[in-house]
Amino acid sequence: MSDLRRIDIKPLVGRFESQHFAVVEVGAEPTLEWISISQLRIDPTYQRGVLRAGEKNILAIARGFEWAKFAPIIVAPLPAGLYAIIDGQHRTTAALLAGQKQVPCQVVPADRRKQAEAFAAVNGNVTAMSALQVHAARVASGEAKAVALAEACAAADVTICRYPLPANKMKAGETLAVGMLKGLLEKYGRDIFVDALCCITKTRRGNPGMIRAQIVDALCANLEGEPGWRADQKKLIMAMQSFDFAAAFNAARAAAVNEGTSIGDALVDSIGSHLEDKLAVTAA
Repeated sequence: MSDLRRIDIKPLVGRFESQHFAVVEVGAEPTLEWISISQLRIDPTYQRGVLRAGEKNILAIARGFEWAKFAPIIVAPLPAGLYAIIDGQHRTTAALLAGQKQVPCQVVPADRRKQAEAFAAVNGNVTAMSALQVHAARVASGEAKAVALAEACAAADVTICRYPLPANKMKAGETLAVGMLKGLLEKYGRDIFVDALCCITKTRRGNPGMIRAQIVDALCANLEGEPGWRADQKKLIMAMQSFDFAAAFNAARAAAVNEGTSIGDALVDSIGSHLEDKLAVTAA
């Protein structure tokens, strides 16, 4: 437990106006209650309707419903024992869809103006979770697909960063392309995926910054198309030692601009030609 962190405000104190709470009324303290969903209402004057993206979110929450993943709904009291939802329309809908009859609520005394103001503040000041942070959390939770991706990457000395880094600051094997890697692992399978990554990380000092979607996809496509090239991983990696990924990527990108060709197709061709030449010589 020694790696757990306390809440730390030291980095912010100097930028925070200490008089803030002396001049702003923070309002009445909220209460926490379990409230029947039948008592909750949506005020269309400030609440958005449920759009297609919202429907997908609701279905995802409902299908994997657990109270440990459910944040309390923020509501304000209305006449006749009803409550206006300030934040949590999607979560509440998902809970009802999952068969729940009541939800935990933070009840905040607020008129309609204050409700709208709170809605704007809650939804406007959200710290967005990056795909990198979500992946790290899923690995920590033991989610099967996330763990499988992390383990396959580790087998090829690839590290999915937990926060964005500029390309010139990346070390060999570091990447931000978690979505791309997930998709290619599912598309080609673990063995081809790991061999493709090894062609990058185990050659030319690890080729920092070269774990790119088009490059990894082109490697996987070649290795899938020519299974014999994967028969001896040492020979495969030796063959790729003389391949310049940065030069090939830049040439493919220039061709895409000047000739309207696909970066991916150009890389498939250049990597395939290189391997065909090198492994043919090795086999002879």
